[in-house]
Amino acid sequence: MAETSNGAVPEDAPVFVISVAAQLAGMHAQTLRQYDRLGLVTPGRTVGGGRRYSTRDVALLREVQRLSQDEGVNLAGIKRIIELESHVDALQERVAELLDQLAVAQAEVMRHRAPSTALMVWKPQRRHR
Repeated sequence: MAETSNGAVPEDAPVFVISVAAQLAGMHAQTLRQYDRLGLVTPGRTVGGGRRYSTRDVALLREVQRLSQDEGVNLAGIKRIIELESHVDALQERVAELLDQLAVAQAEVMRHRAPSTALMVWKPQRRHR
C-alpha cells in the first residue's frame, strides 16, 4: 500500500473491507453492495475479488446516505449528482492548470520583452476655422 511522504495512507487507498466501510458510512453492508452494483461507488478489488473501500469511498457513501435520507433524492438522481460533481471537480482542476500555464507564459513574455527607450510626444491638432 502506498503511503504519502508523511507516512499517512492516501485517502483513495483501498483499505476497508465491506463490513468496516458500511459501518463507517452508517449503513448495512447489503446496501453498500447495492450502491456498488448501481455504480454509485467503485471499490478497489483484491486479487481474490474482495471489495476494498477507501476513506474517499466512505465519505462518498455518507453523502449518498445524506442525499437519500435527508434530501429525499432517489438513487438515479444521486448517481447524476455524483457524476456532475466529479465533472465539476475535473473542470476546476483543468482551469487551475490553464491558469498556471497562462501565468508561466505571461512571465516568459515579460522576461523577453525589451525595455522601450522610445519617447512619444503628443501635440494637439489645431482646428482649422
